Amino acid sequence: MFDFLKRAAPEVKASATGPVISYQSSGRVAWSPRDVVSLTKNGFLGNPVGFRAVKLIAEAAAALPLVLQDCERRYDAHPVLDLVTRPNPVQGRAEMLEAVYAQLLLSGNAYVEAVPGGVMPGELHVLRSDRISLVPGADGWPVAYDYTVGARKVRFDMTGEFAPICHIKSFHPQDDHYGFSALQAAAVALDVHTSASRWSKALLDNAARPSGAIVYKGADGQSALSNDQYDRLVSEIEANHQGARNAGRPMLLEGGLDWKPMGFSPSDMEFQKTKESAAREIAVAFGVPPMLLGIPGDATYANYQEANRAFYRLTVLPLASKVVSALSHWLSSFSGECVELRPDLDQVPALAVERDQQWARVGSADFLSVAEKRMLLGLPRLAEE
Repeated sequence: MFDFLKRAAPEVKASATGPVISYQSSGRVAWSPRDVVSLTKNGFLGNPVGFRAVKLIAEAAAALPLVLQDCERRYDAHPVLDLVTRPNPVQGRAEMLEAVYAQLLLSGNAYVEAVPGGVMPGELHVLRSDRISLVPGADGWPVAYDYTVGARKVRFDMTGEFAPICHIKSFHPQDDHYGFSALQAAAVALDVHTSASRWSKALLDNAARPSGAIVYKGADGQSALSNDQYDRLVSEIEANHQGARNAGRPMLLEGGLDWKPMGFSPSDMEFQKTKESAAREIAVAFGVPPMLLGIPGDATYANYQEANRAFYRLTVLPLASKVVSALSHWLSSFSGECVELRPDLDQVPALAVERDQQWARVGSADFLSVAEKRMLLGLPRLAEE
């Protein structure tokens, strides 16, 4: 905003958190830190679009009806079903799974702890991803997980007969041990959306005055500020008039200084359109149709029902299938039975039309056997009499 006052070339800065800094006519642009804690604070706790996208996905996925089956039968009662239905005294199935999905979306990693309790775990608990660190062995595979809170650390040994931690991670092309979250992919759009909101608020608080230039008209033919005057002016500008927090703040001029407005007006800068564009990018990163978040200007889907169907088919079901498959495989190692948890697609209202069509199509295929039809519909084969 006030780079024209600087006489020397800008100093090159380096940051341990890796912010991207570019010099433009409007000032320095600094991105927020990309660690899990900062991203969660800025993108979930401090941003309504990120918050709603995560909650929408996590709650929808956690509410999916689940069935447990093997290659021969579907179980109505089973130790794995009982454990998932009531994983611990303070959480039910939906609460635990919502925490798993939310951790996966926010950090790219989800960790579930099995509390010993006999043959099957006595309880399941979701651990905070920002407190977990993986300990790789000589072969690269994890041999332990450290859970750290302040100065206290608990180590979970993964070399025993049963793994106490189930680590579910999303795909990361450049990391062998940790996943890549949708929040990281949306980080730039989150910064833009948050900054536009803060800037708009600051402009409104300060009568929406645009920026401009300070012109010095010295007395007695003096055409330039003294070094002391220059340093004082720069310090006051940097302390009181730079950044979104001070946008549009009135300035007290003295000693021959004059203010010449030269910036864009708020209407020209179109903050609202900038925010809507950033909001759409955030929704796209999470896989939520912008229409479901109430973001205007999105005409990808013909109606809300079609957008909701695409949301379940392209985002909720792949995520839920990945998580419950990993959990059932992990829990099967305790029970010794090869069973699989999977979403019951026939009980998802958003997919009712698709499932009805599939059932009709498969049912009318005379060239398929009963076993083949059941396999296509995701059902176990009938027990042989």
